[in-house]
Amino acid sequence: MISKEITVKNLQGLHARPATFFIQKANSYKCSIWVEKDERRVNAKSLLGVLSLGIAKGMSVTVIADGNDEKAAIEGLCALIENGLVGE
Repeated sequence: MISKEITVKNLQGLHARPATFFIQKANSYKCSIWVEKDERRVNAKSLLGVLSLGIAKGMSVTVIADGNDEKAAIEGLCALIENGLVGE
């Protein structure tokens, strides 16, 4: 299991459309992935879970992955957040 803390930089935070891009990317990995904010952890592959965290611009979240492709998942999801959650 590995994790990385990252700050959300885009204006919308992790809401609606940006969250959809994040979930689609998370679902491309086989490992289990979670997003944690303020000691609350949700499944990163669940739109309702991610939206329920209310992640806005400037907030820090921790992305956690556990499984065979955990390193690739952390790198890919953190890169997506760093690039402003732009869909691929």
